[in-house]
Formats: sequence, structure tokens, C-alpha cells
Amino acid sequence: MKRNQFLATALSIGALPFVSLSATACQSQSTRTGFKVKAGEARLYGRITLKGVNHNIMDLKVSGKDSGGGMTIFQQTSISQGMGTPLHIHHYQDEVFYVIEGAYRFQVGKAYFNLEKGEHIFLPKTVPHAWTQVSKTGKMNVLFQPAGKMEEFFLMMAGLDHEPDMAEIDKIFSDCEMSVVGPPLTLN
Repeated sequence: MKRNQFLATALSIGALPFVSLSATACQSQSTRTGFKVKAGEARLYGRITLKGVNHNIMDLKVSGKDSGGGMTIFQQTSISQGMGTPLHIHHYQDEVFYVIEGAYRFQVGKAYFNLEKGEHIFLPKTVPHAWTQVSKTGKMNVLFQPAGKMEEFFLMMAGLDHEPDMAEIDKIFSDCEMSVVGPPLTLN
């Protein structure tokens, strides 16, 4: 399956955890059996509570270790209304968000999108993007393809023993193959 076909498939379904990759994309260190991750649970690491620009909870559903680095999927429980990510670039990964509950605002390049339950958004690599949580609470599935260093990024943000300033956030992004290129997206 070619990359564009994979992304079209991922965008066309509502339950991203059921997305699969071809055998060639998954051969190195990938899981050779299927698995189930129950609602409200994480495959690895337990629940990851972020520090920094938002304090959302990330549950890893599919690890890059499962897919030979081909992809990773997190389910994010959003508890930080009016907060989100700084404008940033992923140098090597495309992202797909699927809104399960709540409402969000996204910036992708110079375009703005409002998303609600049941909607997807595709964020291509190297294009600046950010999002913020509009509703009081929410939940999204987030797919990164390839997996890259996203698991490490979330573990770093959760492992801090303090609230990081923007300089520290910028360094963590950089260490995980991303660049902060602007401020967080606001609701105004």
C-alpha cells in the first residue's frame, strides 16, 4: 500500500486504531500478532499527563514498536480548554486527528478549521500547524505516520518535574524532530 493510499484510508475511517500498514512497512521489530487496547487504557507507559502548553492526558494505543516505526496512535483526553500546541512543524511525520468528543480549532499553514465530533483533519509534514481546545473537555485520536520520536516527546513532556518555559518546550520539540515556529493558537 502506498503512503497516499494509507493516508486516504486513515482519513476515511472513524476508528483510527483499526488502521493497518502493509507487511513491507512493518517488518522491522513489528508485532506479528494483533492486539486489543481497552477503552480508557494505554498499550504502554500508562496514562501520560502532559506538562507545558496543555495538561492533556495521552494514552498510547499503537506504538511505533508495534509497526516497525511505521506509525503511532495516541488517544488524547483534553482537559485544558483554551490551550493547545504552539505553532510547529513536524519535519518527518504527517498527522491525522479524529475528534471523538468536544470541539477544537486548528491552524494548518494559513488556513483555520473548526472541528467537532466525527471530523478528521490531515496535517502534512513540514507545514506549520497548531490546535487549541474550544470545548471544556474533549477527546481525539492522533495518528503520526511514521512514528518518529512522538512517544519520546510525550514521555519527556510528562516526565518534567516543573512547568517548562517556552525555551525548554522549544528544545524538547527540537530534540524530537519538530520546530516551534510561532505562539500557541488562541480562541480569539
